[in-house]
Amino acid sequence: MMVGMSGAQTASATNAVVSEPPEQRRTLATLVLAQVLSGAGLAAGVTVGALLAEELLGSSRLSGLPTALFAIGSASAAAGVGQLSQRFGRRAGLSAGYLLGAAGSFAVVAAARLDSLVLLFLSLFVYGGGVATNLQARYAGADLAAPSRRGRAVSTVLVATTVGAVVGPNLVGLMGTLAENLGIPPLAGPFLLAGVAYGAAGLVLWVMLRPDPLQLARRIAAAATHETIGSPKMGPPKNKPPRRGWSPAVASGAGILILTQLVMVAIMTMTPIHIQQHGHHVAATGAVISAHVAAMFLPSPLTGWLVDRYGRLTMAVASAVTLLTAGLLAAWAPPASVMILALALVLLGLGWNFGLVSGSALITDAVPLESRAGTQGLVDLGVAIAAAGGGISSGLILSATSYPTLTILGGLLALLVIPAAAISRARPETA
Repeated sequence: MMVGMSGAQTASATNAVVSEPPEQRRTLATLVLAQVLSGAGLAAGVTVGALLAEELLGSSRLSGLPTALFAIGSASAAAGVGQLSQRFGRRAGLSAGYLLGAAGSFAVVAAARLDSLVLLFLSLFVYGGGVATNLQARYAGADLAAPSRRGRAVSTVLVATTVGAVVGPNLVGLMGTLAENLGIPPLAGPFLLAGVAYGAAGLVLWVMLRPDPLQLARRIAAAATHETIGSPKMGPPKNKPPRRGWSPAVASGAGILILTQLVMVAIMTMTPIHIQQHGHHVAATGAVISAHVAAMFLPSPLTGWLVDRYGRLTMAVASAVTLLTAGLLAAWAPPASVMILALALVLLGLGWNFGLVSGSALITDAVPLESRAGTQGLVDLGVAIAAAGGGISSGLILSATSYPTLTILGGLLALLVIPAAAISRARPETA
């Protein structure tokens, strides 16, 4: 499939829904409700994960370990949710992923109560299932979308995450007090909220995501293909050799998603540690992370429109430039200025958002329905592995050098998004 600079993409009868069925509106409404709930669960590990590790380990050297653990768990869950969705539909895959995240969240609380590092690390691994599912839900929004509206469909699901993801970090103090009253370390408090949030999201999808968008899209595409082949103007169907490997467009989308995730996680994970090291209160950490998470998801409707209007590749380049700017600004920010650091984290979230929407739309355009969910799961597996690498390496880089060095390196690495985006212009036979 050729992917141009315009939003409207050429698609075959087997992988495109030319006009959106009425069920698309109900699907988006259900996904939005689930994402509002799950956003609070997503924020727990981001906000206090590194701080909890630093408290238990007594050092910031391995403070990126929690992020790495739930990122590795997210990697495993991403492939599992993708394969489950491929076989049984989005409803089964997404519900199972959220319930897994809920179990991991409550297990983190139990581990903190029992002061068990082994249980804590295992629980964070399971908690990653919710993180993976929160991102995979974006693909469900595009299953029934018309090709020219896929960017906006993806962005609609993403923006719903903003409510819970922004409120969650600001409840750190309240949830910490609740946890302390229950005899639990305060930093484990947000995981209580995460368990409830992920569990509720899973139940909402299981009960309300009917008909299943992926299965319905397959039926619509099959009916369209049958009508096209049966038309008097068409001859008998031609047997085409199966395509081996990923197309350039899929490889390009995967590269965009992986690089933006790696850069964002590496800088974001160490920012709470950087803030704490310079004497700021935990409330300042919550405010900065809230602003960052808001920028990750809140601009999604505008991003989706820009991706559909100006093209996937244009917005991928915008992602690289924005991430570079964020890294340089974070390095320049004076330690006493939380406001400038917050602005840098806002740009970091915005750059990630540009990359996520453009890369996701690029992949959805290029993968036929019969293998779409499985391929998307494999791509998100790579994204989660990148997050794990970013979490581990960020702590090591911070300990060996400094926070400004880490952010500058991240910004420079983001420039690789530009050649990754260019891969999609290669012809399949030469890629």
